[in-house]
Parts: sequence; C-alpha cells; structure tokens
Amino acid sequence: MVHTTNQQTHFILVHGACHGSWCWFKLKPLLEAAGHHVSAFDLTASGTNLQVIQQVATLADYTMPLLDFIATLPLDEKVVLVGHSLGGMNIALAMEKFPQKVSVGVFLTAFMPDTDHKPSYVLDQYNEITPAEAWLDTKFLPYDADQPDSEMSMFFGPKFLSSKLYQLTSAEDLELGKTLIRPSSLFMKDLRNAETFTKGGFGSVRRAYVICDEDKGIKKEFQQWMIDNNPVDEVKELKHVDHMPMLCDPKQLSVCLLDIAVQYA
Repeated sequence: MVHTTNQQTHFILVHGACHGSWCWFKLKPLLEAAGHHVSAFDLTASGTNLQVIQQVATLADYTMPLLDFIATLPLDEKVVLVGHSLGGMNIALAMEKFPQKVSVGVFLTAFMPDTDHKPSYVLDQYNEITPAEAWLDTKFLPYDADQPDSEMSMFFGPKFLSSKLYQLTSAEDLELGKTLIRPSSLFMKDLRNAETFTKGGFGSVRRAYVICDEDKGIKKEFQQWMIDNNPVDEVKELKHVDHMPMLCDPKQLSVCLLDIAVQYA
C-alpha cells in the first residue's frame, strides 16, 4: 500500500560509514512514488566524492556535503533527515546547526548522541562492549603511520559485511556493497574533543528511532540503550531486517518513514 499525503515531504537520506548514496537506490523511488521529494548524496570521501578519508580530519568535514546542502534550502523549507548507522552522527550535527530546518531527525539503527556527554560518548560505549574479534576482517589504520595518535580509518572486510551487516540481504546487494564501499572513519579523536551537542540545537529537534530487530552490527540491545539514554518522540521497529534495511526490506522501511513523516513533517 502506498501512503500519500497532501503535503510533499523532503526526505534527506544520509548513509553510514564506508557506504554512499548508492545504498538508498531501492528506497528512494518508493518514497518518490508516494509523492515526496528525496535527496541522497555522498558525504566527503564516500561514494563518488573525490576526496579520500585521510584528507578528512573531523566529523564536520565529513558532513560538509550535507551541511552545505541544508544551508541552501529555502528558509521556510523543513526536511526529514534520515541517518543510517554512523549517519546518525551526521544528522545530529545538521540538527545542531540548522534546528529550524529539520521537522524530525530519524535515527535508522543509527548512533544517536545526547546533550549531556561528549559527542564520542555513544561510540565509546559501543566500542567498550564490542570485542576486537567482533570486527572480524575490518581494517583499522592510522591516517598517518608516523603519528600513532592520528585519526583512524576504518574499512569493512567481506566477512564483516556478510555476517554482521548484510546477513539477511540478497547476495546481489552484498556483492554491490563489497564493490562500492570505501574506507571511512569513526572520527573518535575529533569527537572526544568536540563540543557537546546543545539542548537548544540538536536537543530542540524532534527525533524518531527506527530499531532493526536482527541487526548484528549495532545490536537491538544497544539501539535500545541509546533510546533510554536520550529518549525520542517516536520508536518504531522493523521486523526481520539486518543492519541494511534499505536493501533488505525497502518496502517495510518506506512505510515506516512515511508514517513518521505524516506525524511529524
């Protein structure tokens, strides 16, 4: 069933680490078919963006394509921001800078910061409960081998992709992922020193959290912990989906996002 509303919503889809705008290729036409405007683009050093991750020092630099885009929107236009996985940190930054332009921020099995701790807090908690072996063949390398305290790049290995992120997704989409992913970063060094998100910025925007019940990358328990840590206006749960709901079950995800838009946009 296609939900339509009289009012056209502008969805901005923000991909997670190592991914690019390509990962939304199934979802975007579904939202457009329901009469909405959808923007999805590559963050710095992602997808077809020409920079490499070693040129990207901070989360803000990494988020610049999103921030630049929102800055150009008409003053009276409000958007629905959807951040997937690490993309939750990108939309939080956009909500902090442009709270008046965002009707709702949707955290799709995403890291969701709060206004009480450093921006790195939820990632630090995640890393604390995630043993090194859980990363399987993911590669972590310093940007600069001569500077041991430099920012670290992160590149998901094929085993990690197939068993932790895409385990319920088709073999074709897994192959697409293996082909198109690029090195990224969690920007831990930057986020441990960054300003805390504020109650008047990020904290003033309505938020929804979409739980993915069979996610092995960011487990359901940790998604719930983030919601408890920083309660949201709306929690929805997708059933029988892995970490890549936009590929695994785009129809279920589109219905969920359209419901959120009807309520909050």
